[in-house]
Amino acid sequence: MNQEKTPYVVTGKSFTAVAINCAAKAGEWIKSRLGQYKSLEMKSSMHDVVTEVDKGAELMIRKLIQTHFPHHSILGEEGVGCGQVASEEALKEALQSEYLWIIDPLDGTTNYVHGFPFFSVSIALAHKGEVIVGIVYDPIRDELFVAEKGKGAYVRGQRMQVADEKNLQGSLIASGFPTDFTRALPANLKGIQALAPKVRNIRTAGSAALHMAYVAAGRLTGFWELNLNAWDLAAGSLLISEAGGSITDTYGQPYHLGVRDVLGSNGHIHADFIQVLKDADAQG
Repeated sequence: MNQEKTPYVVTGKSFTAVAINCAAKAGEWIKSRLGQYKSLEMKSSMHDVVTEVDKGAELMIRKLIQTHFPHHSILGEEGVGCGQVASEEALKEALQSEYLWIIDPLDGTTNYVHGFPFFSVSIALAHKGEVIVGIVYDPIRDELFVAEKGKGAYVRGQRMQVADEKNLQGSLIASGFPTDFTRALPANLKGIQALAPKVRNIRTAGSAALHMAYVAAGRLTGFWELNLNAWDLAAGSLLISEAGGSITDTYGQPYHLGVRDVLGSNGHIHADFIQVLKDADAQG
């Protein structure tokens, strides 16, 4: 049977099986609370918000992981203080562990608050700093994007492959609007202005993890955004690479967990994508 049509099966109490179980349970609960959240708090700005649903989902995921792997470390968005410095310090400390789970319990909280159906649960596992499992779950569409290092990337049990567009002109790409208004947002806007005339179109739907999953699935040709965190990117980075794409920083250097300015693509457009941002002084 053709490999592309072979169903993907996860068995046993593997890392991936636990990650899938965590994402599915958290996603189901998040979906059940849609439109019913009770508290909304601002973090770094009015554009950076959190609800009790984010916090509850992270607690649920933590407890499930710790049940199976009590000696593993966990880095979750809601357990880290606001701002780049706090994020970098938390990541540096967490990377001292051999196994590190990196979770964003609700990527796209602003969408969730407004009832815009584009948000996700993102769970990754890193071994000695290298991402080996990546899960992004969209509870609205019940789509589970799964990647294991060296074993490919899958959605709905079928193997994913990045888009085959060979140039920017035929590409659909995505980005976002960073909460950092001093550096990242102006640079991102310059990038959008520079790229818009050169690509088929640009989407900014509000969940970096889901955008990256869409690159892996071939629904987007590329994605870039500035000033993101490890929990936004870790799972999606593995999805893209295991689906045959390229994932780097905006200067073309290889992705690692400390990267905050990210660029992922199907590989064919990668160099041109970076060049447009460079020419526009929009790399961050």
